[in-house]
Amino acid sequence: TVEDATAVLEVMAGVDENDATTLPEIVPNYNLDLKKNNKKLTIGIADQYFSDDLKKETKNVIQEAIKKLEELGVEIKKISLPHTKYSMPVYYIITPSEVSSNLSRFDGVRYGFSDKQAKNLSQLYTESRGQGFGAEPKRRIMLGTYALSSGYYDAYYLKAQKVRTKIKQDFEKAFAKVDAIIAPTSPHEAFKIGEKSNDPLQLYLEDIFVAGASLAGLPAMSIPAGFVNNLPIGMQIICNKLEESTMFKLGNLFEQNTDFHKQKPNI
Repeated sequence: TVEDATAVLEVMAGVDENDATTLPEIVPNYNLDLKKNNKKLTIGIADQYFSDDLKKETKNVIQEAIKKLEELGVEIKKISLPHTKYSMPVYYIITPSEVSSNLSRFDGVRYGFSDKQAKNLSQLYTESRGQGFGAEPKRRIMLGTYALSSGYYDAYYLKAQKVRTKIKQDFEKAFAKVDAIIAPTSPHEAFKIGEKSNDPLQLYLEDIFVAGASLAGLPAMSIPAGFVNNLPIGMQIICNKLEESTMFKLGNLFEQNTDFHKQKPNI
């Protein structure tokens, strides 16, 4: 439930002296904030999240959820996030680059799996990484290494970071007008385990609606909003940075007035 999520985040949030990326902000009592009667919330709806990439049945579920929120007193406002279409290529340049950089330390000596049968240092490196990483980490390491390599850094990684700034600015303009943004979580219902394992590009496209918030460093959550073909569909709630309380409040409002979070597929 949303209330469970507030409890988990309260434990996770805050400064970690071993992690320079954490923020020195006071952690709110998210659970207590759920019960406060604050101002009427305004949510933004961007056409870019309801493109042809979204399955018709999924679109209907999200639109019904938006209608429900409107009935509950939430104001709906049209917004535009024009650089949304670049989220996927930008995400899959920056993320593999970070993977490549971060996983370079997993050499079988200091971190990660170590091949005990290696006869020399070179073999230790190659065998430990070859056996320790699965197909997807290897794919991302290779993509990231390519994007960061000499001659390609400016064309890929640097340009991706510039477009990332444009995506972030889109959200900043939107949040000057609205408290939250509602979007689908995924273009369609879940596929079978292993069904798309031979098509990594199709797998990457599953992130088409969630990449933007991640790139912009924004809090987002997915809550059950309905079913398509007996499988659950998620509604994504995106809020401005450090506005998790608003995100939880909106999610809780929907959850308390629907029962999708209690339903299960009839398998």
